[in-house]
Amino acid sequence: MNKTLTCFSLGISQHVAHLVMNRPEAMNTMHPTFWRELDEVLAHLQQAGEARALVISSTGKHFSAGMALETFGGAITMDDQSPEGRAAIFDLLTDMQATFTRIENLRIPVIMAIHGGCIGGAVDMVTAACVRYATADAFFCIQEINIGMVADVGTLQRLPKLIPLGVVKELAYTGRRLGAARALGHGLVNEVFDTQEAMLAAALQCAQEIAAKPPVAIWGTKQAVNYARDHSVEDSLRQMGWLQGAIWSNQHVRESVTAMKQKRAGDFPALAPLVRFSELG
Repeated sequence: MNKTLTCFSLGISQHVAHLVMNRPEAMNTMHPTFWRELDEVLAHLQQAGEARALVISSTGKHFSAGMALETFGGAITMDDQSPEGRAAIFDLLTDMQATFTRIENLRIPVIMAIHGGCIGGAVDMVTAACVRYATADAFFCIQEINIGMVADVGTLQRLPKLIPLGVVKELAYTGRRLGAARALGHGLVNEVFDTQEAMLAAALQCAQEIAAKPPVAIWGTKQAVNYARDHSVEDSLRQMGWLQGAIWSNQHVRESVTAMKQKRAGDFPALAPLVRFSELG
């Protein structure tokens, strides 16, 4: 990316992208610029094809304190005085939801490295990822209920796919904090680490292992897992047949087996760069 980022820093090394939230003084709260930059970064990673895995981490005391509350009194106007205004709320939320859905639909796996507070909108964001690592001091909070509203950017839709429904309801109704140990027990996070440094090292190591596999096989695996989550076994098996038939590569299998025997890294082609139809011609 050529654009200068103000809410994030982005680096790509050995096909692993690392996106860091870097406004610790504001507890990495989310405002329109945050949303815009995140959307642009995800679009770039989706189109370029260079990165084969993405790690998202943060700085300061907390991963993110969620939505910047002052935004509701400024940049975002929620007009509840007319049906037209309420209809506009729907459209605004649909647009915001689409950014986090980009994480879920990204061509590459996304790993979240979470420390401190993961609050409100940050829970919406991390539930869209493939893998979540946390520090021992991390906690998750559906903060929206504490400020008189319903969580509306993905938490209530994705969290029930990740942890027991009774736990989701407890957190969503009370606004209680879910600590890292309990989050691990319920399967919300994959592993808990004593320090942020150890967690980030593990997240990057996982990303590097993913990046060493054939990118198109990783792409297909993510497609299949996400589809199976939302469909019956029968439908998912049928989709798997279509998917495997579309991306099967004897060359990739031979190279994977040969590399394993020779104890070396495999050599695989990157995903093809994407160009928007509107940009052609």
